[in-house]
Formats: sequence, C-alpha cells, structure tokens
Amino acid sequence: MTGDERSVDERLEALERRVTELEAERGLLVERLAAAVRQEAPAPPINVELTSDGHTAVVRAVVFSPDGLTLASAANDGTVRLWDPATGAQTAILEGHAGRVRAAAFAGDGATLATGGDDGMVRLWDAASGRPTAVLEGHAGRVRSVAFSPTGTLASAGGDGKVRLWDVPTGECTAAIEGQQGRVRAVVFSPDGTILASAGGDGTIRLWDPADGSCTAVLEGHTSWARAIAFSPDGATLASAGDDGTVRLWDPVPGTQRSILEAHADWVSSVAFSPDRRTLASAGEDKTVRLWDVETGMQIAILVAHTDSVWALAFSPDGQRLASAGEDTTVRLWNPATGRLTRTLGRQRLTGFQGA
Repeated sequence: MTGDERSVDERLEALERRVTELEAERGLLVERLAAAVRQEAPAPPINVELTSDGHTAVVRAVVFSPDGLTLASAANDGTVRLWDPATGAQTAILEGHAGRVRAAAFAGDGATLATGGDDGMVRLWDAASGRPTAVLEGHAGRVRSVAFSPTGTLASAGGDGKVRLWDVPTGECTAAIEGQQGRVRAVVFSPDGTILASAGGDGTIRLWDPADGSCTAVLEGHTSWARAIAFSPDGATLASAGDDGTVRLWDPVPGTQRSILEAHADWVSSVAFSPDRRTLASAGEDKTVRLWDVETGMQIAILVAHTDSVWALAFSPDGQRLASAGEDTTVRLWNPATGRLTRTLGRQRLTGFQGA
C-alpha cells in the first residue's frame, strides 16, 4: 500500500470514528427527549407516547433465516436485533460487539447466526435463543462481511484485507486468504460452495477456490470500490455493485462481464437476487431500492421510502418480502411483486392524540 493510500485510509478511519461519536450523541439525545416527555407531558386530555423499538443508528445488514420466520438486522448501535417479519415484532436484542455491527448471516440449517463488527470479532449466536456461543478472533481490522457455505464453512472479511475461513464447530481458522488490495468489503459463496467471491477497495471481484485458497479469476470493470456481491440461486450469475454507481452482472465461469445496469445516482451498497433468480434488487446512496429484470437488464421498479442512504437488502426465502435498511435507522419490508411498502420496523417517533 502506498503512502497516499495509507493517508486516505487514515482519513476515512478518522471520519468513521467521528460518525460513531455523533451517533452516540444522537442516542443520548433520544434518551433525554424520552425523559423530558415522561416528566413534562401534560395531564389528560393530551396523551403523549414515545415509541423507540429498534435500532438507534445506521442499520448495516439484514438477513432472513432459512425458514423465513426470523429477520436479523445489525447496526452501528452495536446491537443485532431479531424480528418476526409477519408481525413486525422485535423478538430479541443480541449484545456483545464493542462498536458497530456491520455483517450478519444465518447458517444453512438456521441454527447459527454469525455477525461481524468493528471490534474485529466474528460472533456466533444460537439463533433460537439468542445466546452467544462463540467468539472467533483473528482479523486485525473491522469485519465487514460474513457468509456461510452450503456445508457450514464460515467466511469473514474486512479491513485487514484478508478473507478467513472458519470451522464453526471448533472455532478454528482453517485459512487466511490474501490477494485483494485494500479492504475486503464483501464475501459470498456460490450456491454449490465451489466458488468463494470477494469484493474490495481495489475495485475488483476475486473468485477463489475455497478448498485450497487459490485465486481462480479476477473480474475487472468497476472504476472505484466494489461494495457488494451476490450469486443468483442457480449460481449462473454473479452481481456486483460499487462506488461507481453501477451494478454489473457476470458469468462466474469463465469470469466475463455480461451487462452493466445503470440508474442509481451515486454509489450502490447492496444487491440481492430473488429466490426465483428473475429479479435483482439494488440499493444505495440515492435513498432508493431498484428492481431489475435479470434476463433483460431492464429496470422494472423504484421503491422509495427511506429518508437516507440504503445499506442492506435481503429477499425472504419465499420471495414474498424484500427487506431494506440503512442510514435512517429503519428496516423496511416491501412486497416485491407490487413495490408496496408493507411495514417499517424500528421507527422512532413521538405520537400524540386528543383525549376526551
């Protein structure tokens, strides 16, 4: 890494630390507002209620359990929250990370939830009880992404530029893969587990053989950071997105670019395929979620409700729901067939009504 690159990274780290401080201050202000409302609210006929279920800072990740009955969200407030997507009820708050939580993934059997954060730790949780089961240490920087293979191998990646593979039952790191230049922002396994893909600050998508850690292809096209990647359910298409504002579709074998989807006004932070592989969702800095026809590359819908940047997307296993989350601290649920917003999770608001 050159001196200029180190300087940029240092400035980014300083900026992110300041953002964290501001988010903590915002949390304190919310608490003080709640206290003021409780102490100063007038007696009936005016009733004032503060509702504050949900995250108090930027939501970085959302993921559905394999059975679709649980939605997990991870945020800058240091918590992971579990939700019932059918009712919108918050069912658990998982606390343990020291700092922002940036990543979350369920194992294929749904029994384990893995999370990663700014404390450099990968934490494992019993998905049913919310009980912590293990802490995996090894990364020298922030953990920005976690992903399970079909056989249960866990991959993690982050600020130290390494992709680590873990044996979950023993907690042993079985491999530390290097080659991406700069931060690794995302990792994902192909549906059959034979390919591990990573995306990073060097703008490339790299494909690895998880069996031996060898790099099998380098996909070049993005002109700035590559932030997100996703395999289609059949493994035939790899989608990537980045700071250049584009979404790109690739043939993983032999690693050729198929098409470029352009419509976002700024960087794109997340991509997700529908279970039937026909629709791709993308989201980013322009506050929108966009739906694309994978076969034609045509944009088919724009979903607007978030009031700030959108960081994360996830389809439910049955394809009936699309979850989005981001800078406005909310998780929003959509009907992808109609584009209708069906529920907002974690919105903070003051509500008042006139009594009799």
